Amino acid sequence: MAIQSINPFTGQVIAEYKETSLKQANKKISQTHDAWLEWKLTTFRERARLLKNAASVLYNRKNELAELMALEMGKPLKQGISEIEKCALACDYYANNATAFLKDEIIKTDASKSFVSFQPIGVVLAVMPWNFPFWQVFRFLAPALMAGNCGILKHASNVPSCALAIEEIIREAGYPENVFQALLVPGKQVDKLIEHPLIKAVTLTGSTEAGKTVAAKAGSLIKKTLLELGGSDAYVILEDADLELAAETCVNSRLVNSGQSCIAAKRFIVVKSVEKEFTRLFLEKMSKKVLGDPLDPNTDIGPQARADLRGQLHKQVKKSIEAGAKCILGGKIPKGEGALYLPTILTKVKKGMPAFDEELFGPVAAVISAKSEEEAISIANDTNFGLGGAVFTKDLARGEMIAKTKLNAGSCFVNSLVKSDPRLPFGGINESGYGRELGVYGIREFVNIKTVYIK
Repeated sequence: MAIQSINPFTGQVIAEYKETSLKQANKKISQTHDAWLEWKLTTFRERARLLKNAASVLYNRKNELAELMALEMGKPLKQGISEIEKCALACDYYANNATAFLKDEIIKTDASKSFVSFQPIGVVLAVMPWNFPFWQVFRFLAPALMAGNCGILKHASNVPSCALAIEEIIREAGYPENVFQALLVPGKQVDKLIEHPLIKAVTLTGSTEAGKTVAAKAGSLIKKTLLELGGSDAYVILEDADLELAAETCVNSRLVNSGQSCIAAKRFIVVKSVEKEFTRLFLEKMSKKVLGDPLDPNTDIGPQARADLRGQLHKQVKKSIEAGAKCILGGKIPKGEGALYLPTILTKVKKGMPAFDEELFGPVAAVISAKSEEEAISIANDTNFGLGGAVFTKDLARGEMIAKTKLNAGSCFVNSLVKSDPRLPFGGINESGYGRELGVYGIREFVNIKTVYIK
């Protein structure tokens, strides 16, 4: 069978690839394991040299790769360039810091010498989504390669060109053959990949349902998993917030990747005394964003990645309106070809509506009123998710206290949109997943934390 790459702005097929058979996939996994037997013996110096090469390739090809993302999944060009630059930053970060992160730790005991050593575990399967087709892969791959592991990628089926481009980047950087390979297999084959005895662990970024399926399968085989799943991030706007800053930041967060981001803000919980003014500013700033061709450098919002995803989003919006939400912007599918969706603001959103309870993966914002700080925090935490959250207040001590002790999420920001950073751990709680990527914690997720005791 063929795997098609379809431009979501035009609906045209731009490339076709032959699907990787299960037999071919098994062979590639074995090849990658054989490569690992040599790769795990390389020095940190050599691993860092090659990872810096990968960073250089990314920087040099950023415009080309950003265009590829625009064509294949609709990411606005300027956001695609930033994504590639971030991948290169992660490569440089781990090249510079992995030696210190994985250095043996001496522990004093009754032994003459005892210490903890961090050893690679083998081939890690990465099941990755389409929304950040390079960043999601490199935030796993950079630390995995520096730790001495190797990788097999099962990318989302609508971004096969991006998957193969990543394999090409690793090859161009000078890595040994087969330390990283991409498989063009359908989602139904993931269970078979996990079953392969040479796959030692699985990392997945995707929906909560996909995470449950992968975790169940890997768990039945006693294979470690790391899951970064969906989110319904809440931004709390308090009565003393800088409303200009809050509105601008909230709009930018909601429209990251045309609204198709796990950590894009979804629910905006505003203390009633400033709700009217915040909503006015929010509407004003959202209305100015440009919807259109992702290859146009002026475009802020590109198409949704697939027509079916846009259809699902529109159903969630309609159901929320039918349940009592008020649409003050957008809420419609524009005429013409492609999977565009108008930037949308819903007010009077309450629990029981899709806009409150579910993840709306697109440019749709839900404004929710709260009587007080306590009620706002209660509403923010009233979710099955727990990926990110933010609070806006001029009192930084108050904001820090709320972010640290009151908001339930893996990442909590004050007066800023939630974003991932190679230097900071990233991940969620509850149905947003478990485990951490990035920072020192990320590189230690897929290593054998080994105790060595010498009497």
